[in-house]
Amino acid sequence: MKKLNVLWILCLTLFLPSAVRAQTGVNNAAMKGDYAFSFTGMTTGNGTSSTPFAAVGRFSADGAGNLTNGELDSNGLGVSLGGVEKAVALAFTGTYSIGADNRGVMNLNIPGGGTLAFAMLSNGNAKFVEIDASGNHGTVGSGTMEKVDTTAFNTERITGDYAFGVAGLDQSNNRSAIAGRFTANGLGLISNGAADQNMSGRFSTMNLFAGTYVVTDTATGRGTMNLPSVIGGSLLNLDFVFYMVNGGKLLAMDMDVVSPVAPLLVGTVLQQQTPTGGFTDASLNGPMVMYFSCGLGGGGGLINADGIGGLTLTLDLGCVWGGGATNEPDTYAVAPNGRTDIRRRYGAYAAAYLVGTNQAFLITPDTSTGSSAPSGFGEPQAAGPFSNSSVQGTYVGYTVSPTSLYQTIFSGVFSADGASPTGTLTGVEDISAASGARLGVATTDQYSSISSEGRGIISGSFGANFPPDPYNFPGTVYVISPSKFFVISAGNISGSGPIVYPVLLMFEQ
Repeated sequence: MKKLNVLWILCLTLFLPSAVRAQTGVNNAAMKGDYAFSFTGMTTGNGTSSTPFAAVGRFSADGAGNLTNGELDSNGLGVSLGGVEKAVALAFTGTYSIGADNRGVMNLNIPGGGTLAFAMLSNGNAKFVEIDASGNHGTVGSGTMEKVDTTAFNTERITGDYAFGVAGLDQSNNRSAIAGRFTANGLGLISNGAADQNMSGRFSTMNLFAGTYVVTDTATGRGTMNLPSVIGGSLLNLDFVFYMVNGGKLLAMDMDVVSPVAPLLVGTVLQQQTPTGGFTDASLNGPMVMYFSCGLGGGGGLINADGIGGLTLTLDLGCVWGGGATNEPDTYAVAPNGRTDIRRRYGAYAAAYLVGTNQAFLITPDTSTGSSAPSGFGEPQAAGPFSNSSVQGTYVGYTVSPTSLYQTIFSGVFSADGASPTGTLTGVEDISAASGARLGVATTDQYSSISSEGRGIISGSFGANFPPDPYNFPGTVYVISPSKFFVISAGNISGSGPIVYPVLLMFEQ
């Protein structure tokens, strides 16, 4: 998705024809209509260090392998170019080819080229990775493509209460994140803003900020949003570009020049389902599965809230709240605007901004070990009890918001048998790596001991044993519902063996 040097283009010429031929195009009709997309990644010139890169945009797919009406905005720092890498409303066309297993390859006609591998969901959406890095040069990362409602492409359709979560890296790969909410009046004005931010470990809370927004192109759904700094607060002046999925969902990216005080933030804005009279403690009233990304990789767990201010937490890995603590009695308090204080018994803290009942953007301060701006999302968990049989059927699997080159980045299609005491997950992966992409890699993984609350163990070879499998697994699996679960790999940051950061992997039917 970015400019490439001449050597890099020659590498693509040698590599891509065989990659494209691997997808036959027999299932191109699975992708048809108008789409918005969001991409989070990293650019490297040596395979060990990197700078952030991101893009948002839109395109139309004709169901026969052709892309039209493409447009993208990108931001980042180009290592090979030695300067800021930015595109504003860049028009493009392209082609795609989808095989019988619903895995595809997409080529974007942009300067330098852009090649993606993707996997189709049953609802017509797709998850993808960029696959045009080679020889430890280029861009790696992952993203999402979502079908859009083109009738919503106007400023008036963005109205009501919204919650949001954005996160990213600065030029030195220090991670920052912001979660918050605001009210949009349908005329381009934002009011009643509240947000919590973790700027490279500096955590603060802001209230009553305002801002502006406008849909600048009613044909593409592209718009801009400005959140000015708060007098007496620490919120930066942020200038976002967004592409509409519909009136209730925007894919957003910060377009400010990336610097130590302006990280490259990417995320989602969702319309709040605000109850009459506002949110209350009863809006958090059952099991909510949560998953996080942070500078050290990934983490996740389960909140069980009683609806009156008490909850217990089950957590895995050191990304959030110190990690490792299980089932301790904690408390929470929900404000009418949906902002929620979560207090752990031993003093740790998190903030959540509710989208609806048991659904929220979450953010925490760093832990004493420096977990680097943990932020994520929580979803209502389906009714249990759960077991190995709760993970059964065909799933699309993908890496969520990678934060380091030392993580496995892939998308693919998987089949789970639901067997007990040990279930088997087999799949085919397309892997994004600075050393060079690998397409159509077979993998076999085992999962077991899924409890009635949906937590289990998983081991295997996600990422095709790169980095070596013993440093990635065993990991932890959490069931959100029989149609969705996530995995957190163990990783290895101990200094013994290759460095492998824990990674958040999502699986959706």
